[in-house]
Formats: sequence, structure tokens, C-alpha cells
Amino acid sequence: MSVIMSMRNSAATVGAAVRSVLQQTLQDFELIVIDNGSSDQSGAIVAGFNDPRIRLVREASTSCLAVRLNQAVTLSRGEFIARMDADDMCFPDRLSRQAARLREDPRLDLIGCGAVVFTSAGELVGELPVGRVHQDIVARPFVGFPFPHPTWCGRATWFRDNPYDSSIGYAEDQDLLLRSFRHSRLGAVNAVLLAYRQDQLILRKLITGRLTFMGSLWRHGLATREVLPVLAGMTNHIVKAAVDIATVSTGLNRSMQLRRLRPISPAIAPQWRELRQVLLAPTNLAGTPGPCTA
Repeated sequence: MSVIMSMRNSAATVGAAVRSVLQQTLQDFELIVIDNGSSDQSGAIVAGFNDPRIRLVREASTSCLAVRLNQAVTLSRGEFIARMDADDMCFPDRLSRQAARLREDPRLDLIGCGAVVFTSAGELVGELPVGRVHQDIVARPFVGFPFPHPTWCGRATWFRDNPYDSSIGYAEDQDLLLRSFRHSRLGAVNAVLLAYRQDQLILRKLITGRLTFMGSLWRHGLATREVLPVLAGMTNHIVKAAVDIATVSTGLNRSMQLRRLRPISPAIAPQWRELRQVLLAPTNLAGTPGPCTA
């Protein structure tokens, strides 16, 4: 298993992210971390773990996420590749359960999992909507795919055959799914296996992501001659962008965030308390947690 991560100025969060990978029940993995031009201590924190399974690549310049993920895929040596962001955390059995699912069903190319949203203060907010089976994930391709990018785990061959578009800086995951969903088989483990950090919705990212995906839709429509359904999808995104602007500008950020999430499953709270206690302690430059103050 290869876990790929790109980070930039992530000193406040990358220690917990890396620890969550090192504490997986599946221990046969490599963690490839691309330092995407950080100016803080991110690289020193990752190097401080001093674990031979971690491969740290330091880049002096900053590139978009798609470029760094393609770079990490090229470096990977595992049968499967799992995505990981430098501000998120895995539950202990994430990698083992996703690897088992891929081995059980050779038809699957790429799978996700459930993800709970938390704030930097450790508060649980809700669960991300995730399609469980292929038909649900691809039901409305021109509106979007309910398939959160940080939860992805798939066959290395699929990632190499379906690279990210390095010319776009946002919505690289939705663009890739749009280009590949007709010749890929998608699914998900029906369990929360990832904690996704989100303090608030950022309007600039929301709007830029929608505009980028609309560009992907238009290119797809021209290439496939599916212009009318693509235009319907673009109209949907225009309407949602207007709602985003109106909601955030009136100070209802948390309300909009909650509307995008599902209620938290009862079983998640005790699991989250345990994960938080272990992983959200301050990290020193040796890569080890200090006294837990969470």
C-alpha cells in the first residue's frame, strides 16, 4: 500500500496526519510526502518521525495539488494507492479495510469510505455525503460525484492510467472522475474511516471549484456531444454558487456547512474521542506528540 500526501505549510496539522497513518492496523505501507514548497517546519516535522516507511520529497517551488499527486503516483511502489491530506486523520483500520475491499472485489478500481468532519478545536460537525455503490456515485455526473477526494483508495494501475489534469488548480478530483467514470468501477467501504478537518467553508474555494468544474463540464460536453445535459449541470452549479455567495455574505457559514453534511452516526463519538486523544496532541520536531491538551 502506498499512501500519498502533498503538504504546504502544514506544521500545525501534519504531525497528527502522519501519526494516524503510522498507527494503522495495516503496517505494510509506504507514506510518500511531497513538501510542496513549505516555508514553515512541515518538512522537519515529517522528517522527525525517522520512520523508514516515510519517503519525504522536498520541493523548493509550489505547484498545484494535481501536479504533486501525479508526482507521488509516479514514485509509488504499492499495489494500492490511498489519498491523504496533511490536515486530516485516518481511523486505525482505514487502510486494512479499504485494501480488503479491493482484494475482495477485483472489479473495483477506486473506493472511498465514510468521513466525519471536525474542527481544529476537536468538535465533530457532521459526516460527508458519500455514495456507497457505483450507481449512486455516478448518478448525476454533471452535477458532481459524492465521493470525497481524501477518502480515495484504488489500484495503482488505475491512478497511472488516469492521471490528474495538472493544468487545473481546483476540483481536480471531480474533473478526474468526469473523465474516467464511464470506464471505471467505483465503490466505498460503508464505515467512517477518515476524519476530515474543516473549520468553515471558504467562499473563494467554493466558487473557484465550481467554475473549474464547469470548465471541465464544457470540455466534456464538446468532446462527447452531450451539450444539453452538460448545460443543465452548469446551470445547477451557477444556482448553487449564487446560494453560496448569499449565504456566506450574510454570516450563515456554519448553517451552510451543516446543510451539506449528514448527522453523525452514534457509534462515531466514542471512536472520535479515542482518536482525538491519541492524535491531536501537540507535535514536536522529533515527530512525537507532546503532552495532550485536547
